[in-house]
Amino acid sequence: MKFGYARVSTKEQSLNLQKDALKKDGCKKIFSEKISGSKKERIELDRLIEKLREGDQIVVWKLDRLGRSLKDLVNLISLLQEKGVGFKSLKDNIDTTTSTGKLIFHLFASLAEFERDIISERTKAGLSSARARGRVGGRPKGLSKKAQDKARIAETLYREKELSVGDICEHLSISKPTLYRYLRIRKVKVGNS
Repeated sequence: MKFGYARVSTKEQSLNLQKDALKKDGCKKIFSEKISGSKKERIELDRLIEKLREGDQIVVWKLDRLGRSLKDLVNLISLLQEKGVGFKSLKDNIDTTTSTGKLIFHLFASLAEFERDIISERTKAGLSSARARGRVGGRPKGLSKKAQDKARIAETLYREKELSVGDICEHLSISKPTLYRYLRIRKVKVGNS
């Protein structure tokens, strides 16, 4: 079965242009939504993907209606291929049920992988350069002034033994692991040790 998917980013935009093109292409059922492409959760798209069976096809007006990014688009089309589902973009002249469409999709996948590799290389080079200049990344070692104050209070409450560990955590709005980390930093023996 041929399914259509139409999406616009805002409530003020109209889906009519996309829906008309999808109907003209022969889509039997069209799933549509008005939601930003940057949103991870797209309910109608998820519903459509659940309905798909081997041999079905998804048609969109343009590629950007389906994926948030090149990586997202490649992942989604790969999922469709695993299910034996074809994909077609009307304005971009891509149809993964044809040899040319498959080639174009594989070029996109290669470009997405290339983009990831370049980002990784830049990140590694930047970190290496920063280390060479004596800069160390990551969170600063030790506790902030606010955390130091909480650690002192935690130590006092723990040594007084009037409150349980759970009560101390609740009173200071911290987790048990944080409390124990504070106590270790303050060199307080915990439990029977």
